[in-house]
Amino acid sequence: MISAEFRTNPQTTPQILIVDDEETQQLFTRKILQKEGYLVLEASNGLECLEICQANCPDIVLLDAMMPVMDGFTCCAQLKANPKTQKIPVLMTTALDDKESVNQAFEVGATDYVTKPIHWPVLIQRVRRLIQQSQLYRQLIESQEKTEKLLLNILPESIAQRLQAESTADLVIADHFPNVSVLFADMVGFTKLAAEISPIELILKLNSIFSEFDKLTEEYGLEKIKTIGDGYMVASGLPIAREDHADAIVQIALAMQQAMARLNTETKEFHSLRIGIHSGPVVAGVIGTKKFSYDLWGDTVNTASRMEQYSFPGCIQVTEYTYKQLSKKHLFTAREIMDVKGKGKMKTYLLDCSKHFNKCTA
Repeated sequence: MISAEFRTNPQTTPQILIVDDEETQQLFTRKILQKEGYLVLEASNGLECLEICQANCPDIVLLDAMMPVMDGFTCCAQLKANPKTQKIPVLMTTALDDKESVNQAFEVGATDYVTKPIHWPVLIQRVRRLIQQSQLYRQLIESQEKTEKLLLNILPESIAQRLQAESTADLVIADHFPNVSVLFADMVGFTKLAAEISPIELILKLNSIFSEFDKLTEEYGLEKIKTIGDGYMVASGLPIAREDHADAIVQIALAMQQAMARLNTETKEFHSLRIGIHSGPVVAGVIGTKKFSYDLWGDTVNTASRMEQYSFPGCIQVTEYTYKQLSKKHLFTAREIMDVKGKGKMKTYLLDCSKHFNKCTA
């Protein structure tokens, strides 16, 4: 008998497809398998079997070798040739007991072989074993899918694929990008806010804001690098290079300011962002063997961070290098030359955001 869990939870009850053109044989097999607690599907030839497997993907197929329209050997070969059905265990049931037929069954991909007249206790034992193998395989696939999904939440898809394809022992992924754009956004007054509300409230507030930013990075096809406290870091032009990286980073900067204005209207609170942007070369990759993260290194990153620190609440500041790469420069106003810590004298530009915010607050 199958486990009580299968009997009480139909979603976990194994499905068995019986494929046999002999009605009497099919009837006996169905009654015995249903008594064991299995769900039974039926087909009378190979073509019907292929159609049912494509639509339902049973846990196991009991397949007769000799049938009209399409015999079991041909059907089994086609099941194994189809990526969607190739992992379904096939138990051949046939009156043929010569070695040539047995070998042919295994050659076309059968998992096991039982001769007629069927000894029912033997059939049931083999069905149980194949069902267990099938379910273990499905659990493995589900586990792999969950792992891949989690990995894609941490790393860019191309990087995740490289990690899965290569041995992780002493693996270092480091790629040089000659020209990308990096954005830092920081919530103004975060330290004061953290002292005024509970830690749970603070985390919920940051999560609602950063979740909006996550949606925007996906919408604009950019790469979220990380959050640092109340800071949010985005890169454009990696891991897949793009010529319009500067334009794209400015577009998401505007969208982030608009999102913040909209959230302020909805919550009747006032929080503002400082945003800084710089473009240039970076090294990007994954290092270490635990708690993988995709990160950037280089002076471009440091300069983008400085642009955020020297910006104003509600404003977007870009370096001259980024400014020169933009297709639309008329939105910007040049600032006076300023002395930036660690960088010296720099010419920067502020984006005139007011009319964009009005769209959200009108």
